[in-house]
Amino acid sequence: MADLIADPFRAARLVLLLRRQGIRDDGVLSAMETIDRGVFVEPGLSELAYEDTALPIPCGQMIPKPVVVAQLLGALKATPGKEDRILLIGAGSGYMLALLAQIGRHVWAIDRYQKLVTDARARMLELKVENVTLKHGDGLDGWPEHKPFDRILLTGAVSGIPEGLLGQLAKDGALVTPFNETGKDQVIRRVTGKGEQSDFQILEPLPLLRAGKSAAL
Repeated sequence: MADLIADPFRAARLVLLLRRQGIRDDGVLSAMETIDRGVFVEPGLSELAYEDTALPIPCGQMIPKPVVVAQLLGALKATPGKEDRILLIGAGSGYMLALLAQIGRHVWAIDRYQKLVTDARARMLELKVENVTLKHGDGLDGWPEHKPFDRILLTGAVSGIPEGLLGQLAKDGALVTPFNETGKDQVIRRVTGKGEQSDFQILEPLPLLRAGKSAAL
């Protein structure tokens, strides 16, 4: 992989900020210190890459605040040693994909927008991130050709866990998603292949995950 650390000082400051906000997973912190968030946004926004703020990307989408990204990755509880086969629903600009590539053995990523898939694929090639595969499609359909997955991560919120995705989960695996429940604050919900369920705080709610594949973009 290419050297992704554009500003080691600012990266270390971001990690310190995340620790102060309760992030303790060393694998997640190491990945976020290594991957330059500025690579995945428009050049005019790169100065904000190490701030704890959400940033816009094409197709009306966004990269969540770093602390929210860290919370989602932490809830995955990835297996040490880069052993996990991971499915990412919502590739976005490729930032989360690059982070997961540091954490897992291989990552399959889907996005409903062809432009985002094309741009993310180009970034992965440029940065020599080789343990990833992307496609344009409806993320809620998953990627059954490559199941079972040890971890599945949704980057947008749902109000019900998609059964089709649970069916692609390994017995000892886990699915993590922002979750909306009527009358309650959004949480991060973790569901295991054995049916165990747990909820975690999310510091800033994320938009709903849209079903279907975009035809226009």
